[in-house]
Amino acid sequence: QVQLVESGGGLVQPGGSLRLSCAASGSMFSIYAMGWYRQAPGKQRELVASITSGGSTNYADSVKGRFTISRDNAKNTVYLQMNSLKPEDTAVYYCNAVDRVVGVGAIYDYDYWGQGTQVTVSS
Repeated sequence: QVQLVESGGGLVQPGGSLRLSCAASGSMFSIYAMGWYRQAPGKQRELVASITSGGSTNYADSVKGRFTISRDNAKNTVYLQMNSLKPEDTAVYYCNAVDRVVGVGAIYDYDYWGQGTQVTVSS
């Protein structure tokens, strides 16, 4: 059982900043990648940013230049620094972790999800 604990969400004015944190705990082999997804009411969940244990990052076009994802592999923790926030960034943000198990002749990836944290950008 893997648990993802998120923090840092809240209400902020347009142009403001927030920093989200997510720590993975429990029984796991090795976290291969962690990332952030978001889902607004009436819309499907979308990838915001991700980072592998090796440091490779990926961002949605809508957040490039404004959001920065970082990691602490020793703590299995991922951070999302969000600057220049816009009303369209309003959503529930979900932490995701991929646990990779390297077996004999195969590699298995398992996804885990946090409960979500609300980010509201409004004046």
